[in-house]
Amino acid sequence: MSTAEGFPLRAAAQARTLAGMDALLVECRACPRLVEWREETAREKRAAFRDWEYWGRPVPGFGPADASLLITGLAPAAHGANRTGRMFTGDRSGDLLFATLYELGLASRALATRSDDGLELFGVRVTAPVHCAPPDNRPTPGERDTCRPWLTREAQLLRPTLRAVVALGAFGWQAALAALGEAGWSVPRPRPVFGHGVQVPLTHVGGTGDPLTVFGCYHVSQRNVFTGRLTPDMLRRVLADAAQACGWRIRHAKDDLRPS
Repeated sequence: MSTAEGFPLRAAAQARTLAGMDALLVECRACPRLVEWREETAREKRAAFRDWEYWGRPVPGFGPADASLLITGLAPAAHGANRTGRMFTGDRSGDLLFATLYELGLASRALATRSDDGLELFGVRVTAPVHCAPPDNRPTPGERDTCRPWLTREAQLLRPTLRAVVALGAFGWQAALAALGEAGWSVPRPRPVFGHGVQVPLTHVGGTGDPLTVFGCYHVSQRNVFTGRLTPDMLRRVLADAAQACGWRIRHAKDDLRPS
C-alpha cells in the first residue's frame, strides 16, 4: 500500500489494463481524510447492515473493458458502494440507475444488491471521479484532483471503444471534462457549462478514432429524485441518447436500445 499523495499518478500511469488499474486503485491511501472516513464507516456500520462485512476501501469502476459508454458520478456512498465494494450497488441512486440500464437492455438485471449478485453491464462501465466515500458525500477539490489520474487512465484504456460519457451532476461533469482533456481529447475553452441534457462532442488531439460525446445528466441522488429534479424518464432519455451515440440500434419499441 501507499500513503503518498503521488501514488495515484504513478500507479495509474503504469497500469496497462483496466483490471490491472483496479487492482492498484483499491490499495490507494493518498487522501487521509477519506481513508479515515471510509474505514470508520466500515467499522461502525449502519444498524440495518450490522451483519455485513463492509468493503471499506477505494471502489473501482465496474463494467467491461471494451465499454462504449462510460457513466461517471460523484463518489461511493458510505453505506452503498463503500459497503458492497461495487459502484452504485446497495443504495437508492443505484436502484434507479441500474433499473434504467436494465430497461434499455444495457444491464442483465434491474436491481444491484451486492458484488456477487450476478449483475452484468453490456457495453457500459460505471465509475466515479473520487473512489472513496467522503464525509457528507462531499469530496474536496483537492481530493478530486488527487484521484483524477485514475479517471484519466480509465478513459485512456477505454479509448479504442469509448464513444460516449454520461456525467452525473456538475461535480462529475467538471471532473470528466478535466480527465478527458488529460487523456487526450480536445476540450473546448472555456469549458462547457453543465446542464441536464447538454451534449458536447469531443475529438481526440491525435485526430484519429471516432468522436466522443459527453452528456450532462442530473445526478441520480435521492434528493434529486424525491424533489422531481430528475425523473426516471429524464434519466432514460439521456441514457438512450448516449446509447445512440455509441451506435447501438433501436430494437422493438421506440427507444428500446441494445448494443447491436
